[in-house]
Formats: sequence, C-alpha cells, structure tokens
Amino acid sequence: MARSDADLIEAARDIQSQAHVPYSEYRVGAALETADGEVFVGCNLENANYSNSLHAEEVAIAEAVKEGHREFSRLAVSSSRHDGVTPCGMCRQTLTEFCDDDLRVLCDEGEGAEPTEYTLGELLPNTISQETLE
Repeated sequence: MARSDADLIEAARDIQSQAHVPYSEYRVGAALETADGEVFVGCNLENANYSNSLHAEEVAIAEAVKEGHREFSRLAVSSSRHDGVTPCGMCRQTLTEFCDDDLRVLCDEGEGAEPTEYTLGELLPNTISQETLE
C-alpha cells in the first residue's frame, strides 16, 4: 500500500506515545518504510545510563530487520517538540548498513508544516562502510 509522506510522518508522531523518556521527556518516533511498502515504527527508550538508551530509528530498523527486511525507501522522524529532529550520527551510520544514499529522510517540522527532507547521503556523506573495511 502506497503511503503519503504525511502518513509516514503521522506514524512517527503516533509511536511517540510509547516512548520511555523519564529523564529528558524528549519523545522521538520513527517510521521506516520498506521497499515493498511495509512500515515499521520505533520510539526512543531512555536508560539512567544514557549510553544504554535506544533511539527510535534503531528500534524501527531492528523491528524491520527482525522480520527479514533489508531494503528501505523512506524514514520519517518526529519529536515531541516538532523541531525538525534529524537522526543522530550513530543512527545515520546504522542506517547506512541497510540503506542506500538516496534513502529519503523526512524530518517533522510540526502540524501544518511541510517536513524537511534530506537524503541519507546528504546527512552522512562520508560513511564508514563494508568497502571501507576491506
């Protein structure tokens, strides 16, 4: 089923309600669309030791990969502040394991505003890849 960009943003917004954020209260949701149109969502899960926290994008990727998906077309990211949040550097690098540089990344700017759109290649132009390590 083809979804609009707005539908994908809405899925990212909706999953924020499941975030576990007792320390920052900064909810993030992500919706990752597979090449065949299936959507997997994730939310951030904070831990008192922040380095053990899981990011929304990581959770969405893990859910999709767990179900056998390895090709993706779009990612929508939304925060409770509707501040145009983009994936952090760690999540960008994780995305490069499974996504091409042309993955569309939609960053929620809030209700009624158009999302800011990037490609993964724009967000992380000089990635470490399997080829780098060979």
